[in-house]
Amino acid sequence: PEVAGSGDGRHVVGGLSSGIGPVKPERETWTRQMDFIMSCVGFAVGLGNVWRFPYLCYKNGGGIPIFFLEIALGQFMKAGSITAWNIAPLFKGLGFSSMVIVFFCNTYYIVVLAWGVYYLCMSFSSPLPWSTCKNKWNTPSCIQSFPHEVCHNSSFANVTVTRNMTCAQLKNMRSPIIEYWENKVLDISSGLDQPGHLKWELVLCLIFVWLIVYFCVWKGVKTTGKIVYITAIFPYLVLIILLIRGVTLPGAYDGIMYYISPDWSKLAHAQVWIDAGTQIFFSYAIGLGALTNLGESFYNENALTHAFIIAVINSGTSFFAGFVVFSILGFMAAEQGVDISLVAESGPGLAFIAYPKAVTLLPLSPLWAVLFFFMLLLLGLDSQFVGVEGFVSGILDLCPNKYLHPYQREIAVGICCSLCFVIALPMVTQGGMYVFQLFDYYSASGITLLWQAFRECVVVAWVYGADRFMDDIARMIGYRPFFWIKWCWLFVTPCVCMGIFLFHLINYKPLTYNNEYVYPWWGEVIGWCLALSSMLCIPVSFLYRLCRAKGTFKERWAHLTTPVWGIHHLEYMATPPVSPGPLVPASGTSIPASRSFYGAQKKKKKKKCI
Repeated sequence: PEVAGSGDGRHVVGGLSSGIGPVKPERETWTRQMDFIMSCVGFAVGLGNVWRFPYLCYKNGGGIPIFFLEIALGQFMKAGSITAWNIAPLFKGLGFSSMVIVFFCNTYYIVVLAWGVYYLCMSFSSPLPWSTCKNKWNTPSCIQSFPHEVCHNSSFANVTVTRNMTCAQLKNMRSPIIEYWENKVLDISSGLDQPGHLKWELVLCLIFVWLIVYFCVWKGVKTTGKIVYITAIFPYLVLIILLIRGVTLPGAYDGIMYYISPDWSKLAHAQVWIDAGTQIFFSYAIGLGALTNLGESFYNENALTHAFIIAVINSGTSFFAGFVVFSILGFMAAEQGVDISLVAESGPGLAFIAYPKAVTLLPLSPLWAVLFFFMLLLLGLDSQFVGVEGFVSGILDLCPNKYLHPYQREIAVGICCSLCFVIALPMVTQGGMYVFQLFDYYSASGITLLWQAFRECVVVAWVYGADRFMDDIARMIGYRPFFWIKWCWLFVTPCVCMGIFLFHLINYKPLTYNNEYVYPWWGEVIGWCLALSSMLCIPVSFLYRLCRAKGTFKERWAHLTTPVWGIHHLEYMATPPVSPGPLVPASGTSIPASRSFYGAQKKKKKKKCI
């Protein structure tokens, strides 16, 4: 089609009134479709499934439409998380907001990997350092084995069973695994106002992990797509082995029943709803912009099928990992003679208590410890790869052509990794866990992701148009998605997101750590600054663009909500989707409905097969 200038930076294409952005170099794409699927699985299935999901379930006693929207948006616009919102330029602040969120996520998420690397290094010793009470970090309250078989009989409550202690006194004793985590790994201080000194072992682990991320991401998705085959598949083998061992332990049944038996009274608490929304968005990587960046490589692949496959794998992995964790927690509860809700603190470190306990119960425990923490490293790395890739791609999309550098990607990745490393240093101090939870609660989860998801649905479904976007998807995959997805975009998802968001604000309570330490007011202020740094991107960008535009409000709105198309759209804009009625160009002459895009696509595919 002809491309002609319109005087305002936009263009008229073949008579269609649409904008077209500046021509940029062709972006690197996936070598195969399976590379894309495995990268999405690797990003969505990560530490959130084996670390965050179990601890939120433990704490509380028991999204496909928006996921599909983000992948489809990236696939249709073939752009990163910022320029993808050229679909409605007035709301480009959504892209900047997702960039801020994914930057914070990249910063604190990798600290979990640093903890995992530390455990991995310590696993090359026998016996495992967290399996005994004979270490300098252990306290007099440490006990290796609990005589649970005797203490299960209530008549022995006041009978001395071991170390001159009764069963009632044993309930106050602590496992060496918990003491290793709190006293050795974290060496945790008494509060946020006491950061203490840097834990140099964790600093070195953090450097090591960032070096891995840098050298795996700097060459782009072609390299990352190969690596995720290993990082996405291997963890399942280790989890299966741990589950087999876990369910054979005494008390495992009680732990699993605690996991799958809901506590309906919790539904009256706002935090349960915010935790549920947080887990869905965090685990599915919604609102981070990375899914949009991943989806932009293929135009004619079936994004709907991809979204369902990845979502099922993601949720299935979370559910499966929960059985592994709670079978071990059930055993620990039975061993200590306490209720499962009291066996460990319900903080972000729960996985570093339950899983290390599991490996100590296996023969050749050092070997299994090495395999497990290597698995944990792989789980986190593929998610970190895609998070950094999405952030760097979004930044490079903003660079004008005249500033392109032959090593721009390597430089951008290096700056991103270095900056995130520096910001994460306070999280590897003695008070680092308090800083970590501040980032985890405010910067890249909870209310920020709910706000982001709400705005994304509103812009795509109400500003750009749900039917219009369904037609665009039909142009790509050959058919219109299920009608209920459109209704989710229009009503269900925005209402649920905003409902949970308001429920949380109305019932807001100060942040606590382990249900004991309450954060000071200035810590809350820091947390809200982290949250608002991304949430305010949307209204600030909206007002800035609206004020700079010329004309009446109606003219400004019409101009700023007109999509800016890319070169790849030219081939498809002149052909109608399989929707009622023909596509009418700006000239007023209709294109015959018989000139269906789908018929042309089938012919093209047939030629390719021949």
